[in-house]
Amino acid sequence: MPLKRLETPDPFGRPTFGSAVFYQDAFTALEWLQRAFGFERTMLITNPDGSFGHSEMSFGNGYIMVGNEWAEYTASPATTGGKCTQILHVQLEDGIDAHCARARAAGAEIIREPNDEFYGDRVYSARDPEGHVWTFAQTVSVVSRADAEKASGLKIESPVWK
Repeated sequence: MPLKRLETPDPFGRPTFGSAVFYQDAFTALEWLQRAFGFERTMLITNPDGSFGHSEMSFGNGYIMVGNEWAEYTASPATTGGKCTQILHVQLEDGIDAHCARARAAGAEIIREPNDEFYGDRVYSARDPEGHVWTFAQTVSVVSRADAEKASGLKIESPVWK
């Protein structure tokens, strides 16, 4: 029997894209992501025995799903020898240096210190305790595409970047 399509908007107000990250210990990851990065838990589902089921966290207008390894195609970098198949990018409105300090104080490994990039963002990257890599950026100056090309030596094609 086909699923009935909702005639109303998503009751959770989720954006078009979201990402799921998998941990060996998702309960611990939820607490750490809140403490280190300021993510807010918006949903936690537990099984009848109290074990972890599913969770969602938000930051700004974005969200992530956080889960345990639950199938052969889901894994934490801690299980794969540190290999990541994605890097999660979070765009901050302000306070990037303080955000980096908060993450460092919570035990994040800062693998790229905050740095101003040719395209106008200040960026840093951090690795969480199970090995996921997170990149945080804040726009600190508006740079034209032509100026970015000149500064980087790259050819940039973008219909939205003037």
